[in-house]
Amino acid sequence: MKIKLTTFIAFLSFGLVNSQTIYEEFQSAKLGTSRELKIQLPRNYEENTEKLYPIFIVFDGDYLFEPVAGNVDYYSYWEDMPEAIVVGINQVDSRGEDNHYSDQTYFPVESGAKFFEFIGMELIPYIEDKYRTANFRVAVGHGETANFINYFLFKKEPLFNAYMALSPDLAISMLDNLPTRLSEIERKIFYYLATSTNDIKPLREDANVLNTRLSALENKNIFFGFNEFDGPTHYSLPAHAIPNALESMFFVFQPISKKEYTERILTLETSPVAYLNEKYEMINELFNIEKQVLVNDFKAIAAAIEKNKAYDEYESLGKLARKEYPDTLLGNYYLGRFYEETGEPKKAMRTYKSAYILEEIGGYTKDEMMERADAIKRDFGY
Repeated sequence: MKIKLTTFIAFLSFGLVNSQTIYEEFQSAKLGTSRELKIQLPRNYEENTEKLYPIFIVFDGDYLFEPVAGNVDYYSYWEDMPEAIVVGINQVDSRGEDNHYSDQTYFPVESGAKFFEFIGMELIPYIEDKYRTANFRVAVGHGETANFINYFLFKKEPLFNAYMALSPDLAISMLDNLPTRLSEIERKIFYYLATSTNDIKPLREDANVLNTRLSALENKNIFFGFNEFDGPTHYSLPAHAIPNALESMFFVFQPISKKEYTERILTLETSPVAYLNEKYEMINELFNIEKQVLVNDFKAIAAAIEKNKAYDEYESLGKLARKEYPDTLLGNYYLGRFYEETGEPKKAMRTYKSAYILEEIGGYTKDEMMERADAIKRDFGY
């Protein structure tokens, strides 16, 4: 039900997504012809002039662009993934030529090699030159193009950071070559694979074999996700798989969930504030994005401090809050709690009172701060 609801909501957003889509004819020297592109820019792209965005390159863009763009828009709206630029490549009249590979080497040749060079040498440089892009790229393919995107992993420096292979129609050698290649890669790679019980039989069988082999990899640089859905056909599979793929790829970017709070943060033997810092450092490392610490994530760490009575942690949390939200009373609240619980009530009272000139945030109010200051004054007779 959860998957169906997410998919339904994503499709509801397509009307909005279409209004944001730019259509371009790109003249390619490598292909010797033009290719239609669909480009969705994030909401408020023009206003956020300093912000950089990951790129999604969507193969089979004539039909796969809309479901990818809709889900990217939806998930980024709720901050479950970064906002991103989505680029769809129309392949309706060239799919066979674009995906052509050798019967001997099983790597792209002739028209397939030209299309491979078009992506890496023309399309991506064009997008990165024209738009404000972060150094994080995602490739999305279905069927034959889900096989094709794997070839970019065999470059000395893989072109993409993340790969979404939806019901791939794999070349014969890919079942052996891909696990071998991923076992030796020395940079962080996200790889998502999906099939279904009603998928085309040979494709489903190969996907399950590939899942077994990739799941056995011991390379910590590889973040692998797999789903075998019950029911969808080869053609309806993308609508079910895309939301799961985004959740799998951007799990660390998402706000602290109830499960993360219960299973990871509450059970920490180290500092919960250090955990928060490491979470956001990893976001920067993986996605090349400087993300501001969410207020709800601050509140989750504060709840853990209260639950475990680790009140000393409030000092570093307060300093971090002042750094992230300097014009708000968030930092003062946490520092006030630190002083209050560590035997310095006068400092706590002053800290609470000094927040009166700052902005309210996240449910923390000036009234609450003054009430805390007044309570200390009554209790200690200041």
